[in-house]
Amino acid sequence: MAGVDSSPLRTALGSALGTSRALVALTRSGVVRPIRPDRLVQGLAGLARYRLTLAGGYAFGAARHPERPAVVDDAGTLTYAELHTRTGGMARGLARRGVGEGTRIGVLCRNHRTPVEAMVTASTLGADVVLLNTGLSPDQLAEIADELDLHTVIADDEFRDLVPADRTVLGEAEFEALADTPGPAPARPRREGRMIVLTSGTTGTPKGARRPPISNLGPAAAILSVIPLRAADRVLIAAPLFHTWGNAGLLLTLLQGGTLVLRRRFDPEDVLDTVEEQDVQVIIAVPVMAQRLHETGRGWRGRRPRIVAVSGSALPSGLALDFMDRYGDCLYNLYGSTEVSWVSIASPRDLREAPGTAGRAPVGTVLRILDDDGRAVPPGTDGRVFVGNDMPFEGYTRPGTEIEIHDGLIGTGDLGHLDDAGRLHLTGRGDDMIVSGGENVHPGPVEDLIAADAGVREVAVVGVSDERFGQRLAAYVVLHPGADLDEDGVRELVRAKAARFAVPRDVVFLDELPRNQTGKVLSRELPGRD
Repeated sequence: MAGVDSSPLRTALGSALGTSRALVALTRSGVVRPIRPDRLVQGLAGLARYRLTLAGGYAFGAARHPERPAVVDDAGTLTYAELHTRTGGMARGLARRGVGEGTRIGVLCRNHRTPVEAMVTASTLGADVVLLNTGLSPDQLAEIADELDLHTVIADDEFRDLVPADRTVLGEAEFEALADTPGPAPARPRREGRMIVLTSGTTGTPKGARRPPISNLGPAAAILSVIPLRAADRVLIAAPLFHTWGNAGLLLTLLQGGTLVLRRRFDPEDVLDTVEEQDVQVIIAVPVMAQRLHETGRGWRGRRPRIVAVSGSALPSGLALDFMDRYGDCLYNLYGSTEVSWVSIASPRDLREAPGTAGRAPVGTVLRILDDDGRAVPPGTDGRVFVGNDMPFEGYTRPGTEIEIHDGLIGTGDLGHLDDAGRLHLTGRGDDMIVSGGENVHPGPVEDLIAADAGVREVAVVGVSDERFGQRLAAYVVLHPGADLDEDGVRELVRAKAARFAVPRDVVFLDELPRNQTGKVLSRELPGRD
C-alpha cells in the first residue's frame, strides 16, 4: 500500500472531520439523543473496553436499549442484551480452545444469527475473522485455510463437511453451546481484530483483503449523506453477510441501533412476506435480487420500505427505472469494491435523471477519472477510476498482489467518465477491454444495448480468443419466457447503435448466467471461454 498519504496530522484531521460529519448525520437520523446517565456510563465502558468494534457496538447497545431486538431470524429474536450476554460466553468458550489475539477464525455461514455472533465473539477476543464465501469449492477452502492459517472454522451444518479435515470446525449446535460457558470475561484485547473479506474470485481462487479497524465515524457519514437510514430501523440484509456490502449493512444497522432481519436463503416472494410481517424499513441487497423481486410482477403487500440499497455488481439502467416505477423511488445504488469500500452512491433522483449512473462521490470521498499518464480527464471522457475515502483496505493477504495508487488515491480497475453533474458512468473493467482487429472494444456498453431489449432478461458480453482478429466479442443471453429474439436480432440491437467492430460475432443463449453469491457473473464458467 505504499504511496497512500497516512501522515499522522492528515489522519488525525480526517478522523476528526469524519466523526463530526457523522455526529451531524446521526443527530439528524435520531441516533444522537438523550440517554439515561447510568446507561450512558455502562455503554461507554463497553466502548472503552472493545473500542469501535462489533463487540463494542453491541455492548453499548445492550446498555442503551437492552430489550430492543438485535437480530430476527428463522430461529426467533435476540435482544441486544441477549446477544451481548451470549457472545460473552462464546468468547470464553473460544478462548479456552486457543482463540485469541493473533489467531484467525473462518466463518462459513448463510445469513442468520450464527455469523453475527461469531464476528462479535471474535472482536471480543481481538481475533481476526475471515468471511468465507459459501460457494467456495472444497479445494478453494483448503487453499484459503492454509494460506490464511485458519485456527477454527464456524460453519453452518450444511457446509461443515467442506471444511478441510486438518482444521477445527464448530457446527451450529457446537457454537451455540459455547454461549453457556461460565467464568470471568476474557482480558481486554490489546489489538483490534481484522475483518478479512475475500475478493469475488470471478477469475480464480479468491484472495483476502484486510479491512482496517474502524477508528472514526467518517465511513458512516459518507453513506448517511446519501442513504437516509434512521435510528431503530428494521433492516433486511439479503446480501450475503460474507460480502462487503452485506457486512456494511450489519455495521450501519448496529450504528443506528437497528434490528437485523435475516433469512438463510433469498426468495423474492419471501422478501415480500418478510417486509410485511417484520415491518422492514430498509433492504440491503445485490442488483440481481432487485431484478428477481421485480420479476415476481407483484408490488409491496402493504408496508413499503423507505430504502432498497443495492451494491456488488452492475445495476442495469432499465431495471432501475422499472423497479422504481413499481416499488416507488426507494432505490439506491452504491458502487464500490472490497478494496475501496465505496466510490459513489446513486440516489433515486440520480437514477431517474441519468439511468445507468453509479452516482456521485458522497461526503468525504475524492473521485477522479485519470488517463494512462495520471492526468485528470474532462467530463464525458473515459478514463480510469481512482478514489480516496475514510476506509481503504490495508492490503491483500496474498504476497505479490498489488493495486495501483496515484497521488494517494486507489485505482478500482474500472473505466468510466463523469457527466456534467458529477455523476459517474462506468464503461467496464480495464482488464475486460479487448482488442479485436486493432480496435479497442469495451463489453459494458454492448451489454447495455442488448439488455435494453424487452425480451432480454440478462446478458454478459466477454472477449474470447480469435485466430484471425486476436479476440472477438461473445454475447451470452438469457431471454424472458416467450421472447423470440434470435442471434441475428441480438447482433442488430448492437449494429443499430454501435460501431461495426462492437457487434458480437458469437451469440449464445443460456437458461441462466453462472453467478456467484453476490450476483457477479462467473465469466470463467461461460461456455467457450479459454
